[in-house]
Amino acid sequence: MKVENQQLQAFLLDSGLVEKKTLKEASKAAEKAGKRLVDVLVAKGLISEEEVIKMEAYILGIPFVNLEKEKIAPEVLKIIPEPIARSHNIVAFRKSGQSLEVVMLDPEDLGTIDFIRKKLNLKILPRLTTPDSMKQVLFQYSKTLEAEFGDIIKKEAGDIKTMKAGVEGPGVKELEKAAEDLPIIRIVYTLLRHAILQRASDIHIEPEEKEVVVRYRIDGVLRDAMVLPKTAASGIVARIKVLSSLKLDQHWLPQDGRFKVETEEYKYSIRVSILPVFDGEKIVMRFLSETTKALSMEELGLRGLALEHIEHALKKPVGMLLVTGPTGSGKTTTLYSAMEILNTPEVNISTVEDPVEYLMPRINQMQVNSKIGLTFASGLRSLLRQDPDIIMIGEIRDQETAALAINAALTGHLVLSTLHTNSAAGAIPRFIEMGGDPFLIASTFNIIVAQRLIRKLAEEREAYKLSKKDLKNLGSYCDLDELTKLLKQEKIMRANDTLSSITFYKPKPSKEAEDGYKSRIGIYEVLFVSESIKALIVQKTTADQIQKQAETEGMVTMIQDGFLKAAQGITSIEEILRVVSE
Repeated sequence: MKVENQQLQAFLLDSGLVEKKTLKEASKAAEKAGKRLVDVLVAKGLISEEEVIKMEAYILGIPFVNLEKEKIAPEVLKIIPEPIARSHNIVAFRKSGQSLEVVMLDPEDLGTIDFIRKKLNLKILPRLTTPDSMKQVLFQYSKTLEAEFGDIIKKEAGDIKTMKAGVEGPGVKELEKAAEDLPIIRIVYTLLRHAILQRASDIHIEPEEKEVVVRYRIDGVLRDAMVLPKTAASGIVARIKVLSSLKLDQHWLPQDGRFKVETEEYKYSIRVSILPVFDGEKIVMRFLSETTKALSMEELGLRGLALEHIEHALKKPVGMLLVTGPTGSGKTTTLYSAMEILNTPEVNISTVEDPVEYLMPRINQMQVNSKIGLTFASGLRSLLRQDPDIIMIGEIRDQETAALAINAALTGHLVLSTLHTNSAAGAIPRFIEMGGDPFLIASTFNIIVAQRLIRKLAEEREAYKLSKKDLKNLGSYCDLDELTKLLKQEKIMRANDTLSSITFYKPKPSKEAEDGYKSRIGIYEVLFVSESIKALIVQKTTADQIQKQAETEGMVTMIQDGFLKAAQGITSIEEILRVVSE
């Protein structure tokens, strides 16, 4: 059941979807690149992916269905277990008598169809669909998981036994027993699984007087997920402590640990922080995917002159590249993307991090452990004896680390690091405050990147144009004339356009995106340390003066970059103002 190139070419010509000359050129390009013809046609924008799949379905005689906006009955969806559905991209969507209709992406996967037919003893009727449609129906498994979680709470929360507590609370034996209690194990497992399927970066489990509140951080925003009975609190804490190899009877001091969750579908390292609070112990779990690959600079949201400056800085063999921003603004991800570009067999890259968030091949990654005296400063000293070409320091926090970083950049190394400041220009006075010599800073700094993460609008969104009131409000955040000039330079606006004539978008809540947003992208300001900026650093001028000079030299500010992305329909103005105003 394979569609040959000749069949596709004949169909494309007969249907008039592609001209003969264009098809011939695409066919040559496909042959030269070793790709399928349809992949080249889709990449060039000559036909859509959906048109290709409809065409293949027609040639093969298999019906095509699009289930992007369809709700599948949970009892039908569960006929094919989720692991099989995800690994083979095959989902049951309709059952009639002994016949089961399934959607799939690969018409050649006859082995899976035969396996399901024998297992279920049903007649399997295959249908082709698009990757987007498959993604949406697979997402419905997480919805049924949420319903399943509710069942677990209702059926089993009452079975959680109340522990006998002494003066200091439950003893170790009681806590160990609670951690192995089946309802507790199922609740913790389902919490983790549901969070992964919801794309959560963190889980917060917060004890209150009469209940336990569970919240997920999705796309940088905390959302209430569910409420658990107070009787489950001790067992959940005990279970997570057992998984993280923490002390069960330590209730009055903070503890940090780590454990892994691994299945055929995903592999996560989960960082655990436990903090004693008034009503018990609060847990925060950070999810770090071990299968995530570093994104390209373009995928992160960098573009134009800012991207050119970064690429130029990464080609230099010495100096320092600094990324600034608050916690959770994606600084480490940017550094990992930079290391992905630099990671070649000719160089030795070494890092000192707290913690190591993603493992990268061919890079020597060291994790800080202050309990045994392994700090950023001591780790950096050790790295300098390992003959490195490129050094990545997870964060510069103190005077000693700052001095070592500058020294490393002066002695023939390329240094990448992060710093907690709100703007790119603000990093320079901060470094001077930490004891850095202005002359040495001017000599070593190549580029400073400031960034934030913004939520991207989901596919369903609402178009509108700016009113006079909107424009007046925006004028308090940035220079509208400069913004208009920038939009015209980027060819987002035509010469005669005004800001009020551009179409912007607002979030539109839907089943797939409750608040109208899905995933995130960065907004940036990239300060290139030019000769004039170096002169200002040596003179110990203020961050405002450095910022003004950088803007004169063409630096796009963070809020301007945000408005560019809003004008392109990537995000909303409200989201830009929310993030930049924080």
